[in-house]
Amino acid sequence: MLYHLLFPLHTEYSFFYVFRYISFRSIWAMLTALVVTIMIGPLFIRWLKRIKFGQYIQEDGVKAHMEKAGTPTMGGLLMIAGVAASVLLWGDLTNHYLWLCLLVFIGYGVVGFVDDYAKIRKKKNMGLSARAKFMLQVGIAGLAMAALIYEPAYDTRLTVPFFKEFTPDLGLLYLPFAIFVMVGCSNGVNLTDGLDGLAIGPSIVAWVCFAVFVYVAGNKLASNYLYVSYIPGVGEATIFCGALIGAGLGFLWFNAYPAQVFMGDVGSLSIGGALGFVAVLAKQELVLLIVGGLFVVETLSVILQVGWFKVSGGKRIFKMAPLHHHFELQGIPESKIIIRFWIMSILLGFAALSTLKLR
Repeated sequence: MLYHLLFPLHTEYSFFYVFRYISFRSIWAMLTALVVTIMIGPLFIRWLKRIKFGQYIQEDGVKAHMEKAGTPTMGGLLMIAGVAASVLLWGDLTNHYLWLCLLVFIGYGVVGFVDDYAKIRKKKNMGLSARAKFMLQVGIAGLAMAALIYEPAYDTRLTVPFFKEFTPDLGLLYLPFAIFVMVGCSNGVNLTDGLDGLAIGPSIVAWVCFAVFVYVAGNKLASNYLYVSYIPGVGEATIFCGALIGAGLGFLWFNAYPAQVFMGDVGSLSIGGALGFVAVLAKQELVLLIVGGLFVVETLSVILQVGWFKVSGGKRIFKMAPLHHHFELQGIPESKIIIRFWIMSILLGFAALSTLKLR
């Protein structure tokens, strides 16, 4: 909105030419989302308490978590409000990529909201069935990819980290592959969201990295220099990434240990789904395995635990899955697990950014 209102004034007042720069608007999108989230956070948390939207804890889960029962959930709505306000304020609203990012983000948020609301209504930690949730996630990803795949500047080549010219064309297989990336990332963040601030910290790191990747992909000079696929117009998605960084930091203000509010599925599914989509936009789907390595490990721990339990007749690899619960049951304090996972995610973020030059 500000871009459309103020940038045309640059012909008379040169100062307003700064609104042309994506970097400038991304920084202010981050700051705006941060301020909005922190300002409305206390009112939002009090409202959640008043309507009794509290978290239900699994009885067979970690016993120490029982004291967290009743903590307000659906904090993801706070991030959605901050991101939407910021993007609408600072983004170029004629850009299709920006609207697709919002579509995926809000769409996955709706799925998460329905799941969270079902848990509250049933008064137990069981929302939508796994099948229903999966089908809705696939549907939203499919709609977004159907719109994206027909963009003239977009193709079905796959960028492989550390290789300059090895970009295999997946053809028709690219659509299911991209959907898998989005759904997998969404569920990976969801599984990681089990301790105070555990999911949002690595998510912020991932959004910082992909803000760089998507900016480079939309900048002709930078993309040519770094051998990254150039996609005209996709750089505008950097505004979306900046807004999510700000909203994530604002949410962490309240979600840091001990948490005043949980993000719920409305937050974890929307963050993960949008992260997967931006990875597809930037043509860095495989880099997501690096920067989102923590989410990958958490997901694999669940798959291995369930698979081995069925094959071995009831034996377990971990004390409990996802992996962070295993460390909890080993007696490691929750705050220490969180900080160590954050450190790992930061290191993985640096490793992911290094792929821009190591080719």
